Amino acid sequence: MKVLTFGPFRLDPRQGLLFAGPREVALTPKAFATLQVLVERAGTVVTKKELMERVWPETHVDENNLAQSVLTVRRALADFDPSTEYVQTLSRRGYRFNAATIEAPAALPARIAMPRTRYAHSGDVNIAYQVIGNGPTDIVFVMGWVSHLEMFWTEPSFARFLNRLGSFSRLIVFDKRGTGLSDPVPVSQLPSLEQRMDDVRCVMDAVGSKRAVLVGISEGGPMTLLFAASYPEQVAGLVIISGYARRMRAPDYPWGPTLEGRERYLEDLAREWGGPFGLEARAPSRSNDPQFREWWATYLRMGASPGAALTLSRMNSEVDVRDILPMVHVPTLLIHRTGDRSVPLEQGRHLAEHIPGSRFVELPGDDHLPFVGDQDAVLDAIERFVGELRDTPAPARVLATLLFIRSEGNNDRLEALDQQARFEIEWHHGRKFAHVSHNLVATFDGPARAIRCAQKILAAASRLGIPLGAGVHTGECDLHGDTLTGDTVAIGAMLAEAARPNEVVVSSTVTSLVPGSGLQFELRGQASLGAHGEWPVYVVKG
Repeated sequence: MKVLTFGPFRLDPRQGLLFAGPREVALTPKAFATLQVLVERAGTVVTKKELMERVWPETHVDENNLAQSVLTVRRALADFDPSTEYVQTLSRRGYRFNAATIEAPAALPARIAMPRTRYAHSGDVNIAYQVIGNGPTDIVFVMGWVSHLEMFWTEPSFARFLNRLGSFSRLIVFDKRGTGLSDPVPVSQLPSLEQRMDDVRCVMDAVGSKRAVLVGISEGGPMTLLFAASYPEQVAGLVIISGYARRMRAPDYPWGPTLEGRERYLEDLAREWGGPFGLEARAPSRSNDPQFREWWATYLRMGASPGAALTLSRMNSEVDVRDILPMVHVPTLLIHRTGDRSVPLEQGRHLAEHIPGSRFVELPGDDHLPFVGDQDAVLDAIERFVGELRDTPAPARVLATLLFIRSEGNNDRLEALDQQARFEIEWHHGRKFAHVSHNLVATFDGPARAIRCAQKILAAASRLGIPLGAGVHTGECDLHGDTLTGDTVAIGAMLAEAARPNEVVVSSTVTSLVPGSGLQFELRGQASLGAHGEWPVYVVKG
């Protein structure tokens, strides 16, 4: 049911509410039903018989009941706009609603208050978050690109969207570091995917959430996919709206912008930031609404500085999580509008084709922002999905980054280096396993940490005169106590074999997951990884 506006009024059939500006207009249920029929048929004559059949179905009433309802409607509207005759009586024919009506997103009732903003500590950074509702299931809402928690609530359609999510869950929303109300960080230190995952985990810890449904919007999709594959024990389900695995077009991925198109976009962003940038692509149905345009411009300015917005956009252009899609084993719902002008439908279909057992829901519409347009269709799909979830065990296989450090033969100084390696692995949040032949093996929950740990260990080894090479690969593996198995183990070991002394060699999967980390790579060429075929191999620079 669509929300309709006319004059200063806003009629929300779903909630059975009428607003004049921010104020609720009191109407009896039958008076509201009478007004709803007239508004929906605006400009046409509605007979008394039709009105009575719609308002009092299967009930015998006389015309006095109808006349009283029409009178109640007229008086209520006149209290706020006495100069306009909204309901016209046509003798012996019926009634006609004379005002023009416009479809609009549903409004947030005036009595809903903004939730309190709190802070959680992610390392030395404060992450702003809010909690809405107290339902049986936790939902972590991950907004795309930039965000500002308190600006969410100043746009009625966005506020209504969040409140509806909070009506069947305990909803957790947050601003990632460097945006909105979270701590600002230097543009050069805006969050990588690993740090964004850290921010989610710290907020979940702060509210005592052991397992949650992640809802990722657009750019929030890649991070939630990576989180679900890395920490399946903390993810009850995954919802991605208007999402993608890779932002840019490629020979094997013919969707999204070209490099030239993206550069034009970034030039426009740098020039136009401060206004309603990109609204025509993100919310075409509201792009001519002056009030929404002003809100969007303010939301963007409050969400990020021009430099931060530009850097985040560049980083997002480099993300590619296609390799990890088959490793997402939690229940997954993908929602995409067929005419999305920001992220083409094909990008959503690609996710559905490569995430095992995922459910794909295509909805009509051109809007990219889920709270614009028919938000109820989006929310209905999420509510059904969450309601059908069952408490299932976490998958046995997890996504992990493996670090292999290869030693050139035995060396009596390896024992001293082993202590240094243990320290560095622990410092970088890794887990040391054991020496396998001449390999030291450790696992990490993110590739950037693994690479930086390898660099520290290799630097210490170089000072001791020990020639070491390192290989880093991210993939799915089985952890059985102190034993690692799976193809990821074999690939990581072969990458280490391909490394020269004092080199860290990584797979293409790793390079796609570390935009924003500041790490740089140089293509070494193709390396034969045995039964796994030829793989492009990269050397970490610096």
